[in-house]
Amino acid sequence: MARLEIRDLHASVEGREILNGVNLIVNQGEIHALMGPNGSGKSTLANTLLGHPKYKVTGGDILVDGESIVGLTPDKRAKKGLFLAFQYPVSVPGVTMFSFLRAAYNAVHTDEKNQAPTLFEFREEMNEKMKLLGVDESFMHRYLNEGFSGGEKKRAEILQLALLKPKFAVLDETDSGLDIDALRVVAEGVSKIAGSDLGVLVITHYQRILKYIKPTFVHVLYEGRITASGGEELSLKLEEKGYGWLKEQAGVVS
Repeated sequence: MARLEIRDLHASVEGREILNGVNLIVNQGEIHALMGPNGSGKSTLANTLLGHPKYKVTGGDILVDGESIVGLTPDKRAKKGLFLAFQYPVSVPGVTMFSFLRAAYNAVHTDEKNQAPTLFEFREEMNEKMKLLGVDESFMHRYLNEGFSGGEKKRAEILQLALLKPKFAVLDETDSGLDIDALRVVAEGVSKIAGSDLGVLVITHYQRILKYIKPTFVHVLYEGRITASGGEELSLKLEEKGYGWLKEQAGVVS
């Protein structure tokens, strides 16, 4: 069983320290929800995990199966088994979903002899995942996220997740901007993919997505560190009381 370990992680953005000692372990087969108010460092953590160059690690470590990935570029982290679903997926005019997905699939699944999967292998895998997620074939001929609704953009990312088969998926506020129907479609897609070979870190403001994606653990990030951890009852407490009570617990890791 693979393990993603975040160990006393400190990170800064443009010289400003945002993460102040995050500790978290995600095992394959687990779903972790990370909640917190605006400015607590949630998206900073997501981008730092995947190696965005704007986010600088100033202390601590990130390990996959005991191996540090802090010095690796984003593409190498992807090959180690990490995946990030963006809060705001970008549009790429002129690049079809099919072309993008094939390039991403080949990049992650190229073997040690630098041999990429054949077009037939890719099509077979793609068709299987499209059927699983209820994605229409016409989706593949559209330009990446061009003219997509919020729900379609997020569904496209869930399809990427299904195809790439990472060890760990970080979903950075994937519920942002979705109406209740789109939220349900995306959450059901994640639930179909989740299993013993995938660890999931769901980053969110609100408890509503957790009604559909049931977390194994819930954590609260506040002022750059995890100040509370528990089960689903913790997310319900946040829904009821908001984040004001966290000020009393700031600096305490449970």
